Amino acid sequence: MKTPKITLGYVPTRRSIFSAPDALKYRGLTARRLEELGVSFVDITDINEEGLLYSDGDIDPIVRKFRENGVDGLFFPHCNFGTEYAVARLAKKMGLPVLLWGPRDERPDADGMRLRDSQCGLFATGKVLRRFGVPFSYMNNCRLEDPEFERGIFNFLAVCNVVREFRSIRILQIGPRPFDFWSTMCNEGELLERFNIQLSPIPLPELTEEIKRIRDSADTDEVIRFIRENMILQVTEEQLRSVAALKVAMSNLVKKYGCKAVAIQCWNALQGEIGIMPCCANALLTEDGIPVVCETDIHGAITSILVQAAAMGKSQTLFADWTVRHPDNENGELLQHCGPWPLSLAREKPVLGVPVAFSYPGSVSAECRHGELTLARFDGDNGEYSLLLGNARGIDGPYTKGTYLWVEVENLKRLEYKLVKGPYIHHCTGVHGDVVPVLYEACQYIGVKPDLYDPIEDKVLGFLRGE
Repeated sequence: MKTPKITLGYVPTRRSIFSAPDALKYRGLTARRLEELGVSFVDITDINEEGLLYSDGDIDPIVRKFRENGVDGLFFPHCNFGTEYAVARLAKKMGLPVLLWGPRDERPDADGMRLRDSQCGLFATGKVLRRFGVPFSYMNNCRLEDPEFERGIFNFLAVCNVVREFRSIRILQIGPRPFDFWSTMCNEGELLERFNIQLSPIPLPELTEEIKRIRDSADTDEVIRFIRENMILQVTEEQLRSVAALKVAMSNLVKKYGCKAVAIQCWNALQGEIGIMPCCANALLTEDGIPVVCETDIHGAITSILVQAAAMGKSQTLFADWTVRHPDNENGELLQHCGPWPLSLAREKPVLGVPVAFSYPGSVSAECRHGELTLARFDGDNGEYSLLLGNARGIDGPYTKGTYLWVEVENLKRLEYKLVKGPYIHHCTGVHGDVVPVLYEACQYIGVKPDLYDPIEDKVLGFLRGE
């Protein structure tokens, strides 16, 4: 997967009673540091002669410029004290994630004069943003060369990516949920009204017609070659072609309806139509950056979009069931599904064959590589939505069919209780790496409550504070 490009609106600010030359100096130093880090940004050097925000009259031209350039978030370096009301007014108009920061103030001059008072200005701006009802992120008052500056910038870029993806979610829904899966029902109207999350429902015959249309296409042949090179095959030639054609068909429908993810009724009507399980096709499309989730789990698709965005292209997501407890580890749990995980996550060459609970081929069997993970679940009921968040690590455990990974959490009993009490179900999305701080911070911008399944809020906030 490619690293998504996030563009910041770069809005250094100053106040008139403090040193304008020093503010200009830090405007340039901060811009150069962003360039060194490879951060894409749009500045305001053409808005006024200083390229600094301090006047109400510059707000509307900045808004026009930023909207024309499609910026994804706003970065407000306080190059001296800053003009807090101008920052708040601009942030309110743009409605984007906001990052506050100021360079650490130097030692006062020998005569006792101070040039900037950047930290003091940050205190003022934080208060005014709260008055305006503008959520914001904060990077601690540090030097440009400090490691927390780089860490804070890249964390904020990931937050912007999560918010951007969340605000434009459209999910391809292939078929209604299976009758037995009452747990995956969702409120489509409420998702649209609350979050602008849109569904594109299509019936199974539309999928099967597309499969027939492209079954013998060059695109399908290319997918077959990829599968042969990367999997151990336990299917017939016809079944292999059906798997590849399903992947291509879903990809075409995603493009047709402009969707970011797929929720598919993976059993059992589909098997009667095309004679295979869709698991491997799901895995292949997820590998391409289009998460596919099972049992028409719309909330699961939303989760996968958020987690994928937080990972910034560094790792693939895996959609899983919390399944059974580890036979030997009191805090161990099995993450498993019939095969929708990207092949690149497998510890060994994956097998294309028949799943444990069905007689149709098309599933994937492979243990997932171990490591540190983030696990998440967006869900809600009775009009309240939250994002379950936490960490886990891969551990050894017994072999089982499907794509699987035994994980250890801090306290499984606590997690189990939370899953049963809800609003969550047995589905989650995982990704290698720790993106909990990104998702936690993004929640304030998307109107969803973060819900940590371990008591790690102080640790998460410490990371965000630069500790």
